Amino acid sequence: MKYTREVLSIRETPLDRRPRERLQAIGPEGLSDHELLAIIIGSGSRSAGVHEIAGSILHLLDKHGSDTTIDQIALIKGVGKAKSSVISAALELGRRHVHGKKQRITYPSEVYPLIRHYADRPQEHFLSISLNGAHEVMGIRIVSIGLVNRTVVHPREVFAQPLQDRATAIIVAHNHPSGNLSPSSEDMSVTKRLTEAGLILGIELLDHIIFSEQGYFSFLEQGMMPS
Repeated sequence: MKYTREVLSIRETPLDRRPRERLQAIGPEGLSDHELLAIIIGSGSRSAGVHEIAGSILHLLDKHGSDTTIDQIALIKGVGKAKSSVISAALELGRRHVHGKKQRITYPSEVYPLIRHYADRPQEHFLSISLNGAHEVMGIRIVSIGLVNRTVVHPREVFAQPLQDRATAIIVAHNHPSGNLSPSSEDMSVTKRLTEAGLILGIELLDHIIFSEQGYFSFLEQGMMPS
């Protein structure tokens, strides 16, 4: 599934809603991933508009993360070698400057800014956040895309990367595209199952966060983490 949106072209978009103008007005932290990619891409092509290209690249990044290659980007309709080089260079520059800067997590509210940019995705994205012994973030990864249930969110997939990271704890999170932050019975079931698996593996599940663009719900804050 590609992330396609019924949006106006850049020229048709009101000036105060264009990505570059919004960045200058509110700063890069206020823009969605889609808008940031649109700025990096610059313009569309005859075969695809800038928003369509941005959506396709965003889908690719969600699927492959840091393993996304320049060749994969170049295969997207409307990209080509020139744009794929710019995009790949921007991603590598970001990786180099972010790598090694470990943010320490003390409260659930400190997790939300790290994952909020996933809130606008049209499907649920289940994330796993690896933490070291000092509760510093070692990595944030997408475990699955789609409805959160016991079949898709399997402990094997959730703990695979934290085990490689030698993490001592994890926080899991997923977005609710509807904006409703109330946990479902499936959300609670998944939380219980992952807690039990973490006890066996020696990696504590600290919290399960449900989030949207408007805010978040923390199982820990609400006293709902399984004992």
